[in-house]
Amino acid sequence: MEMTLGQIAELVDGVVEGDRNISISGISGIREAKPGDITFVSNAKYAVLIETTRASAVVGSEELNSFPIPMVRVKNPDLAFARIVDAFAPEPVACEKGLHPTAIIGENVKLGEDVSIQAFSVVQDGAAIGDGTVIYPGVYIGHHTSIGKNCLIYPRVVIRERITIGDNCIIHSGTVVGADGFGYSTVEGVHHKIPQVGTVVIEDDVEIGANATIDRARFDKTVIKKGTKIDNLVQIAHNVIIGEHSRIIAQTAIAGSTTIGNNVTLAGQSGVDGHIHIGDNVVVAGKAGVTKDVPSNMCVSGFPAQSHEKELKMQACLRKLPELFKAFKKLSEKVKQIEESENHK
Repeated sequence: MEMTLGQIAELVDGVVEGDRNISISGISGIREAKPGDITFVSNAKYAVLIETTRASAVVGSEELNSFPIPMVRVKNPDLAFARIVDAFAPEPVACEKGLHPTAIIGENVKLGEDVSIQAFSVVQDGAAIGDGTVIYPGVYIGHHTSIGKNCLIYPRVVIRERITIGDNCIIHSGTVVGADGFGYSTVEGVHHKIPQVGTVVIEDDVEIGANATIDRARFDKTVIKKGTKIDNLVQIAHNVIIGEHSRIIAQTAIAGSTTIGNNVTLAGQSGVDGHIHIGDNVVVAGKAGVTKDVPSNMCVSGFPAQSHEKELKMQACLRKLPELFKAFKKLSEKVKQIEESENHK
């Protein structure tokens, strides 16, 4: 596929600087680009890479300086480049509609129009699957579980019984939704399992990465609200509630009965203790450990997590410890000399 730079600008509502008639035949990262490719810069600190890129054109923000190669200026380079990728991407893999002969469908299952249930998938009694949803091979859908319209459920996903999935959701391979929450009562050294009889509700437009786990509630429900995106290898425990349009990054773990607000970002390998509340628009930095409530509109980091500014000051002090220790040692020796001198008087 080929497009002129002017056509690309029209696609993303951008303004061209330079030759709008040059031909673009591919897309690539700024370091990997070759002639004929278009690339993008969303952050000014990477603008220096334009000096060495082999790309024929670049998508950049309105605030950036002019570049030595043709440029399409846009308000949001990330979003604009995503649209360009869609335009150049190969056609999506077509999934045959209907039921594969090896699929196992239980009794009283409700299937919408244009559903695709592929090889060796199991849909248990009383389940419901909405219009246009694709169930890839090897998926398990439990009793009385409901999946909405236009969802993509990739191979080896397990969705247990009595779970509710909204419309336009994507669940990637290996993820388990609705496993038992981790609950035990220990009596005389023996761990007795506490029944986990709640459910999981995943609202519309949620995407869940590969090998994530979302546990069912003990009594009520674990909730992932609309528009939230969950990365690979994330653990969400029982009775957690995650608000709208939040982002949970890889290897994050959220303990039971925690409530997370809207537009929250939990960066990679962060951990959140149980029974706490995180407000709206909070950013939790990578590897941070949240052990108490976090008010809205804060950025926290470190362990235990605290204001990011305070954590940076503490880290700066820690880095000075070797120098401070040397200074302290010298002062101790001087004090010792003074004390010995006073004792000899």
